[in-house]
Amino acid sequence: QVQFVESGGGLVQPGGSLRLSCTASRISVHRYNFYWVRQAPGKGLEWVSKISGPGEKSYADTVKGRFTVSRDNANNILYLQMNNLKPEDTAVYYCATNSQGYGRGQGTHVTVSS
Repeated sequence: QVQFVESGGGLVQPGGSLRLSCTASRISVHRYNFYWVRQAPGKGLEWVSKISGPGEKSYADTVKGRFTVSRDNANNILYLQMNNLKPEDTAVYYCATNSQGYGRGQGTHVTVSS
């Protein structure tokens, strides 16, 4: 069974940056599509970004131009570089095997606040 361990979250001021990591087990990150999703307090899961097996990237309109997804094939790690963070980016962030969050790990908390 696929396992994900997300890390890198924390408290950051508006306009700041964070880089999230997701270490995948029992699956190769370059062979399949992977997703970042998030859940803000009191809200449902929201798709954030996707990286396909061939490396194509896509983003939700709310993060386009600010977030960048990437991966380290050798170490089986997915990344989400988040720049110019806004308070509305506050959420628990997960990596998953589909846009609905299937197979996601425990997540990493991101709080954007002054």
